[in-house]
Amino acid sequence: MVDVLQILSPAGEVEANELPEGLGDELLVKLYRQMVTVRTIDTRMLNLQRQGRIGFYGTCKGQEAATVGSGAAVEMRDWVFPALREGGVLLLRGYSLEQYMGHLVGCSLDPAHGRQMPCHFGSGEHNFLTLSSVIGTQILHAMGAAWAAKIKGDDTVTLGYMGDGATSSTDFHAALTIGAVHKVPCVFFCQNNQWAISVPFSKQTASDGIAVKASAYGMPGIAVDGNDVLAVYKATREAVERARRGEGPTLIEAITYRIEGHSSSDDATRYRDSAEVESWKQRDPIERYRAYLKRRGLIGDEVDGEIHSSVKQRVDAAIKAAEAAPPPALETLFTDVYAVTTESLKAQYRDVATEDGGGTNEGAFPL
Repeated sequence: MVDVLQILSPAGEVEANELPEGLGDELLVKLYRQMVTVRTIDTRMLNLQRQGRIGFYGTCKGQEAATVGSGAAVEMRDWVFPALREGGVLLLRGYSLEQYMGHLVGCSLDPAHGRQMPCHFGSGEHNFLTLSSVIGTQILHAMGAAWAAKIKGDDTVTLGYMGDGATSSTDFHAALTIGAVHKVPCVFFCQNNQWAISVPFSKQTASDGIAVKASAYGMPGIAVDGNDVLAVYKATREAVERARRGEGPTLIEAITYRIEGHSSSDDATRYRDSAEVESWKQRDPIERYRAYLKRRGLIGDEVDGEIHSSVKQRVDAAIKAAEAAPPPALETLFTDVYAVTTESLKAQYRDVATEDGGGTNEGAFPL
């Protein structure tokens, strides 16, 4: 069994391991603010979905430390290949809350113009591939992009996320095999949240965890307490630096828990014991980290209240802006289809624009 890296105890006290390098007071508080932001968004979005105001959502509740800690450890030049619960990483990279909410609503604020399934964010501008519902595909994509970077001589690392269920996929085997053989600059990050929809981790593999599998592929495997944001940051940062030095990939297993259902379409009470959920709630990553920051004197009740209040105000404002925005413009049905728009598409646009009352100017096409 691989030892589990932990820096903060459940009570928020520093354990034997040293704090990661490069984590100044400002970044320490930023990590907390981002975790609060993710939790706040998840709570609001699940409520909005239940009210019929958005169509779908998958929460990250209970996994905020694993998501935010790992996302903060890569640089902006690096590429992120998310699974389903890493929207908070995109926000950490500068994606605006208005765009985030616009995507969920499917309005004109959505950079994808309503074309993508809700909760499947992506932004080339932020080196962040679209979230994937297809199990395991992004692992191979992360490996391939890292291999390409190595061939081109780019000083770039890729971060490929997956859930524990994805480690049973053929793409997991192919990506780790090829990645290790060619020493690609990739960090494979598994959020082991104990459930792949309704399949418990105990039925996912007979191995003693995920990190232990790394040795068979010829790379380091690190198990980390996924509810300890500092330990996650440390493990990921060291793996990123190792990859950038040309020493190849690392497999990280963040041991955490999915507090809520797999998505807004899932009723987890049908297959999970409530006592198990309650026991993991006692290990809440935000509460643990708040206790540490208070012990360090970096936040008090007043600052903590300000953080929660400001985050709520920003989220509320973004929701209001998205719901007030018009639908995506008509022409977005036809743009971005080909590099050079075909005459057939132009004709289709004229037909639809005429039916929609958008005018009959045959020479007009919005490119």
